[in-house]
Amino acid sequence: MGSEYLWDMPADIPFGFGPPGGEVPDPNDPRQMQQFLSQLQQLFATPGGGPVNWDLARQLAQAHLTGGGPAGGLAQFPVGFAMPGVAVTPPANTDDPDAAKPVGDPSVTSAERAAVIEALRLADLWLDPESALPSGVRSTAAWSRGEWLNTTLPVWRKLCDPVAARMVSAMTELVPEEMRAQMGPMTSMVASLGGALLGGQLGTALGSLAAEVLSAGDIGLPLGPAGTAALVPANIAEYGRGLEIPDDQVRLYVALREAAHQRLFGHVPWLRGHVFAAVEAYAAGIHVDREAIEEAMSRIDPATLGNDPQELVLEGIFTPEDTPQQRAALARLETALALIEGWVCHVVDRAAGDRLPDMVRLSEAFRRRRAAGGPAEQTFAALVGLELRPRRLREATALWAALAEHRGVAGRDALWDHPDLLPDEEAFADPDLFARTSLDLSDLGFGDETSTGEAPKEGDTPTDGDTPKE
Repeated sequence: MGSEYLWDMPADIPFGFGPPGGEVPDPNDPRQMQQFLSQLQQLFATPGGGPVNWDLARQLAQAHLTGGGPAGGLAQFPVGFAMPGVAVTPPANTDDPDAAKPVGDPSVTSAERAAVIEALRLADLWLDPESALPSGVRSTAAWSRGEWLNTTLPVWRKLCDPVAARMVSAMTELVPEEMRAQMGPMTSMVASLGGALLGGQLGTALGSLAAEVLSAGDIGLPLGPAGTAALVPANIAEYGRGLEIPDDQVRLYVALREAAHQRLFGHVPWLRGHVFAAVEAYAAGIHVDREAIEEAMSRIDPATLGNDPQELVLEGIFTPEDTPQQRAALARLETALALIEGWVCHVVDRAAGDRLPDMVRLSEAFRRRRAAGGPAEQTFAALVGLELRPRRLREATALWAALAEHRGVAGRDALWDHPDLLPDEEAFADPDLFARTSLDLSDLGFGDETSTGEAPKEGDTPTDGDTPKE
């Protein structure tokens, strides 16, 4: 029997609520009733406001890593509420050999931390001659999986809340208008339930992502604090074992990618807002399929809720509207993600060059990984309707390579001075033609001294972080 099974959950408890041990709460027992009501209060609370119960999402994501339960005992940890779609960790005394185990959240050792700092320092040195953008690393960090989760959660909230708000609104509208008038304040409970369902499933997806991501910028978005280059040693070691490539090479290649992301987002001041605006513009045109929500809600069976994690998976309820505005928003988002990831791949491969014996294998493995997206990334896309992987990665990488060949490093990176200078989707079709096109930046108001600056000399990088140049 799998780990999602609800041990001893009575079939007549609505939505799987129950006190420890799965027993029916005794209305004559004040302690049991207080615990039960406290559980309900936490479920329907949305700390900080907003459409998603992010406190629940964070607790369930952490539970996915460690097996510990959320405060208050949600999701059978241990009070007996099973969140749909959330894998429940079995009791410690279970004898089931097939029971899934938590992925774990090992602490970062001092040796791992030192290796990360050295890898990021060396990566920044290698990138200097290959980028006109100076180092963007002000500090370094080696994160555990839980630290990645807690540090990046504010950005996930910013990404997910706009879509989640429309979904919760659609769930509330499933209640007939005349019934809503009769329910009065209780109508807000429907929205809170929607926030809890979304929080539960987003928490599971983010917990899975935390067990896969290799660095702060691994998925192409600036998820961490500005200027902080961070690697996740536990995930890098796991990924390296699958590649059968020495750990130091994998770590250094990931460090090169992270340092390249920091240069881009640290010295192109408009880029962070540009990416998030593209995400928000695309999300604004996503249509919530009310019929899909009704179908998902109709699948709820209190007698078996929690046995099957797919019973109430809120997938397939988002569909992009087929309008010119939405197609333009999608093209803008895909182009932005492809250009960012393509530049990183191109610069990193040039910097690694002959220095890493397995550079070719690493480059191809990472390119496939980013183009396809991992299982957790695909789950996240299904939940919120956003695919954050670049679809045209190879074309974008070839485009940046052509620009470097025809215009040099400084000319290539000068395109980051303003969003209007960036290649558009048509440039992907013929990179050489775009790169050979004569373009005088002074005609557009850009002089020789651009915001990107020149490649820094050794010793010119920031000294307030953990990676000063030697």
